[in-house]
Amino acid sequence: MTAKLSAALAAAALLTALHLVAQSAAQQPAAQPIQSMPYSPSLDVTSLDRSVDPCVDFYKFSCGGWQKNNPIPADQSGWSVYAKLGSENQQFLWGILDTDAKAKDRTPVQQKVGDYFAACMNTIAINALGDKPVQSELARIDALKTRPELIAAISRLHHEYAGNYFFGSGTDQDAVDSSAMIVEVEAGGLGLPDRDYYLKDDAKSVTLRQQYVAYVQQLLTMSGEPADRAKSDADAILRIETALAKASLTRVDRRDPHNTYHMMTIGELGKIAPAFDWPNYFEIQGAPGVAKLNVSQPEFMKAVQAELTTEPVEALRVYLRFHFLNAAAPLLAHPFEQAYFDFYSKTLRGVPAMPPRWKTCTRAVDRNLGEALGQEFVKRTFSADTKAKTQQMTEQIETAMQHEIENLDWMSPETKQEALRKLHVIRNKIGYPDQWRDYSALEVKPDDYFGNATRAGRFEDAREWHKLGKPVDLNEWGMTPPTVNAYFNPQMNDINFPAGVLQPPLYDPKIDDAPNYGNTGATIGHELTHAFDDEGRQFDAKGNLRDWWTPADAKGFEDRINCVRDQYAQFIVVDDIHINSKLTSGEDVADLGGTLLAYIAWKKQTAGQQLASVEGFTPDQRFWVGMAQWACENERPENLRVSAITDPHSPGSARINGVVSNLPEFQRAFSCKAGQPMVHAPTCKVW
Repeated sequence: MTAKLSAALAAAALLTALHLVAQSAAQQPAAQPIQSMPYSPSLDVTSLDRSVDPCVDFYKFSCGGWQKNNPIPADQSGWSVYAKLGSENQQFLWGILDTDAKAKDRTPVQQKVGDYFAACMNTIAINALGDKPVQSELARIDALKTRPELIAAISRLHHEYAGNYFFGSGTDQDAVDSSAMIVEVEAGGLGLPDRDYYLKDDAKSVTLRQQYVAYVQQLLTMSGEPADRAKSDADAILRIETALAKASLTRVDRRDPHNTYHMMTIGELGKIAPAFDWPNYFEIQGAPGVAKLNVSQPEFMKAVQAELTTEPVEALRVYLRFHFLNAAAPLLAHPFEQAYFDFYSKTLRGVPAMPPRWKTCTRAVDRNLGEALGQEFVKRTFSADTKAKTQQMTEQIETAMQHEIENLDWMSPETKQEALRKLHVIRNKIGYPDQWRDYSALEVKPDDYFGNATRAGRFEDAREWHKLGKPVDLNEWGMTPPTVNAYFNPQMNDINFPAGVLQPPLYDPKIDDAPNYGNTGATIGHELTHAFDDEGRQFDAKGNLRDWWTPADAKGFEDRINCVRDQYAQFIVVDDIHINSKLTSGEDVADLGGTLLAYIAWKKQTAGQQLASVEGFTPDQRFWVGMAQWACENERPENLRVSAITDPHSPGSARINGVVSNLPEFQRAFSCKAGQPMVHAPTCKVW
């Protein structure tokens, strides 16, 4: 790009940004950082729709009022209890970061998070730069003239910049020896969310591919390509990505860990993808001397080899150019950021407006300095009492799981013994890590947003590669403390509940136990059940991929899973699109099994107590309403279509109605009768 064009782009970016800021300010009152977390109860009677019979549609009964009172914000693809709490957490973090950015006497942690935030918030400086931060790398890519030069550049780009360049690589625990860290090579290289977007031939998919090509063309044109050449280049990029998509496993196939575990020597990888000098590739990544590795999708790597050796060099070069630009676009001047948003958020997910800048910047700090920012969040929001009570709840639910396993009439003693061994060594991580991550080697400047993001990416990349040859860190977390989510890691054999998900209305220390066990307790049970879902059950107590089930027990398990799959396949996501229950079955089973475990634990916790009705609901009814209200949500149709392809979770309505229709405990609480929708026959069981 010429300096003249770059200057014009920067000026246009600045004018556009100032116009949008003025327009936004005129249309809506500006949000403000907050100094304390808002409070919402974990059972909110204003969220109900009492006109609905709970035995006909329990989700609508529990959430109809919430759906009416909580329209989707303009900058969101959907809105839910989880998303609302996440937004409140972000607004609280904004207050922390705003203070840390301006303070004079700061700790090293406050300096890093404050300066990162300040650099991100300085949109005038970002817009004035235009595309200057990427010009030098674009020039290097444009200078690639031969196939060997281009292939060598892929190795360098993987090391230096974010981007989806043909495939991915990194480190992870060995699936069959969880004590060892190994190298993995994974499928990648796509600009659309999933392989199916390239291969489906329905009208919506065809139109979306055309819109994607238009976006690729737009980004290339903005970076200086003539429009006619950008169109042919965009077509070439789609052709390359389609070839990669055809060789990629489906998301359902990837749920079976055996399908993505293929240990090879470096020489064997070289035979299926000889275009790369693999020893040199891994030396560039910071892992010299790699001898063996897991190639998650060998057929995909064969397709990469075919593309690198048969596509014209010009097409491969512009593919790299686009994917570099696409990763950089959200960090650049407003026109680039807007183009990225317009396709990935507005077109793909139906989001009409960009998020306010403070949200973008709090997310950026959380993503790249999450445990530094997490320290600030935890000491202000997460009490020792909450940690102790949720730890106790977790242990009670584990006891309930033990009792259920011991009394399964379809599982043999041999398999029960292995299951109990696994259960008893699950590690419970509550709130935040025991030891905080050290970011002292990461340089953060108050006036270099693109540089901060690039350095943060390289810092994390180096941290991951440095794990090779070291003992597995069993204390490591995969989520930051402010995150409103939770997870089970089958190879770590641990469950993880960040402080962010243990705030009202998800965990509410101000009210009775019933809704808390229905809400947070069911989430704890959900994550525990993942240890024994269709994927998690294939890992043993040490986190190793090993078949510890007798053939008869495996069949008994699959029979129960198939009952759930058959039921959930009847639910509609949007339009005429049904749930892909083979994709969602792990989450569906975890919802069902986890809720039952939480109910059992709550009953034991309150045994012998005289529990009173509250707000017109019996204690049992409060458990079930609390369980349902965590899932209240509104979703845009476009986002539901994306989720139907990519999300292993069912929509909220199915996650509630599917669960309670299988549980007599719910049906008794609300006096449901046979033949009503919430009384499912035959009943699917997990435990």
